[in-house]
Amino acid sequence: MSALTGVRAETTTEKDLAPDDPVSPVTAPDPDDTESSAAPCDDADTATSAASSPGASKRRRIGWSRVLAMGVLPTVALLFTIAAGYFKWTGQTALESESARVSAVRAASESTVALLSYKPDSVDKDLNAARDRLTGTFRDAYTSLIHDVVIPGAKQKQISAIATVPAAGAVSATENRAVVLLFVDQTVNVGNDPPTDTASAVRVTLDRQGDRWLISQFEPI
Repeated sequence: MSALTGVRAETTTEKDLAPDDPVSPVTAPDPDDTESSAAPCDDADTATSAASSPGASKRRRIGWSRVLAMGVLPTVALLFTIAAGYFKWTGQTALESESARVSAVRAASESTVALLSYKPDSVDKDLNAARDRLTGTFRDAYTSLIHDVVIPGAKQKQISAIATVPAAGAVSATENRAVVLLFVDQTVNVGNDPPTDTASAVRVTLDRQGDRWLISQFEPI
């Protein structure tokens, strides 16, 4: 009996360890179980990233806000300041240029009338006063002309002249120099002869000295 019992025990042991016996799920891990056990770690990492993402996004938004406040906005303000200064300067320059044009045209017209108008009994006074409206080499040439020709002839032949400027316009004008085109009508009386009328165009260049415009060139066209 003991021998038989031993055989049965041995037979039972070999049968229990036979390859055909299915493996117990407890002793042989299932691959799906391995993936399932790893899943919680991935979920934890994802949750951690999700939890940290809003904070990072907020920090990025704060960073750009600071960049805008500290960089872009001051730059825009500077550009507006520069633009305002530029437009103010151009506006002021335009006003000064327009003022120069107006004053130069007026001076050219008044001075031309003075240069070409005189009477026999006051020709010295009239033309010497007109000479003070001139400058440079033109002043010298005009002085020689009136002293050598105009004044003696006006006294001798009783010549009088009256000039008017019906139209005038600035060709160019800066703060200190201007060119003006004038249309001049002049009526000349010689003794008892009938008056003669002439019309001409003159290009006048003026230089500014102090607060006065003085004629430096006088060119009939």
